[in-house]
Amino acid sequence: MTSTPHLLADEVTVGYGRQVVLDRVTVRIDRGETVGLRGPSGCGKSTLVRVLALLHQPDQGRVSIDGTAVNAVRYAVPVALRTRVAALFQSPRAAADPRLSLTDLIAEPLRATRTPEAAVRERVTELADLVGLTADLRSRRPHAVSDGQLQRACLARALVHRPDYLLCDEATAMLDASTQAHVAAVIRDYQRTQQAGVLVISHDQTLLERWSDRIVDLAARHPHGPDLPADGFPLSRRRPR
Repeated sequence: MTSTPHLLADEVTVGYGRQVVLDRVTVRIDRGETVGLRGPSGCGKSTLVRVLALLHQPDQGRVSIDGTAVNAVRYAVPVALRTRVAALFQSPRAAADPRLSLTDLIAEPLRATRTPEAAVRERVTELADLVGLTADLRSRRPHAVSDGQLQRACLARALVHRPDYLLCDEATAMLDASTQAHVAAVIRDYQRTQQAGVLVISHDQTLLERWSDRIVDLAARHPHGPDLPADGFPLSRRRPR
């Protein structure tokens, strides 16, 4: 029987100095499903996103993509593998180079993989239209646009390589209601057309309940905790699919 394609953090442990923030955590995101992740501040949610996004090497455990173990991070990972995972973070200003126009911000990952410039321009225009960035906004730098406009550009950048897995770390928390709805709609449409796996981190229980196929409570993920079901995934709710 063929396993469903998935992104997996398997028994991952991460510490900063003497503080362990993730202790043998296992989280799996299947292609086509949305997994909600919740937990109190400081429980390691953002660290887990960085590990799954291949930006941070765990101290123990491993990350795998469709069963292929990934034993490196960042540019040490082959392009064909690392571009299959993308992340959208809470603060667009922390994630964006202030020297770049929104056009160059979106184009940056394509240029890093030596994509021909004609293809870069075509893809940037396609994605800017998708996320609702008008031509006059695209030439501006981050300081000249709102948080919502900048987050739209960051979303376009995250989708630029057509990733199979998208990790959203409180990605709508700093946005007004209208922009929240638009960003969520773009992600849902992308997931449907690409059969992408999506991880959503949020403190908004209503959003998690509405958006997720299942919810993982990271605070309950101690390997010997009493609330783990047989499959190892402590779920508050699983929605029929």
